[in-house]
Formats: sequence, structure tokens, C-alpha cells
Amino acid sequence: MDSTPSLRYPVAVDDQSDLVKLVEALGLAPHPEGGYYRETYRTDQATAIYYLLTADTFSEMHRLDADEIYHFYAGDAVEILQLFPDGKSEIHRLGNYLQGGEIPQLIVPAGVWQGSRLCQDGSYALMGTTMAPPFRFEGYEQGRREILSALYPERATLIRELSRV
Repeated sequence: MDSTPSLRYPVAVDDQSDLVKLVEALGLAPHPEGGYYRETYRTDQATAIYYLLTADTFSEMHRLDADEIYHFYAGDAVEILQLFPDGKSEIHRLGNYLQGGEIPQLIVPAGVWQGSRLCQDGSYALMGTTMAPPFRFEGYEQGRREILSALYPERATLIRELSRV
């Protein structure tokens, strides 16, 4: 019988020094939209990255010109806001606590505004994203809080919290 203890998180992160070690171990760098990342795969058909959010980071409101699929790996749950072109909005919880309504994978269709942050009291979340066709910085559009808040007034507070401009 294996005596290895079962861990809730496959990556143990107990304090800031552990986060630094995680960033170093995966070779992550600051992401322009917030958080940390490293591209791990690129072809003419698709790209994949590691993506890390910490308590002092968030992914600002933005939209992409290709579908993006989030994969949850380890850590605390992430709140992802999606704003659809038809005026509809949704908030999803990406995580591994399925009984609590979290989901381990989320698709963000091309053209949908998105922003994310750790859920309350979270310390980190390690995720991955896959895009097909591949990510291009030219296909990235930064969201403006005043414009998005006017278009989606019921989400104005969260939009402001997930925006830098």
C-alpha cells in the first residue's frame, strides 16, 4: 500500500516564497493582462500556456479573436466574468470543488469579453489555456471600464474591479 499522503492540491503553496518557487519552477513571466504565464505549445493551429493568478493579480477585461479554453490545475477557485455580444453576462467558478459548483474547464468563445480573479481569500490558482486558432497579440483587445459598464450596467462593479483603464 502506498503511504504517500493525499494532498488537496497537487502543488503545495503555503506562502509567498512557495509562489516564487512555483513561478521559477514553471519558468513563468508577468503577463501583460495580469498574472504570470509561459507559452508551452505553439503551432499554426493552436497555442497553450500555463497561467497563474495570485492574490495580488487579476486578468483584466479583454476579448480575443479566437476561442480560449481554460483548464484548472491547482490552487484556489477563480471567478471568471464573461460578457456576450448579445448583452448576456455570466460568472463562472473555475476550480476542482465540483460538489460546490466549480468547474475544471471553461470555454470562452471568440469575441466574448472576459476577466478573472481569485475567489475571496484565495492565494493562487494554476491554470492553463488553449487557443485555436493560436493566440496573437494583434487579436487581443483591452476592455475599457466606462464602455463595458455602460453596455453591461448590472455588472458595472465587477467590470470596474477587473479593469485597468
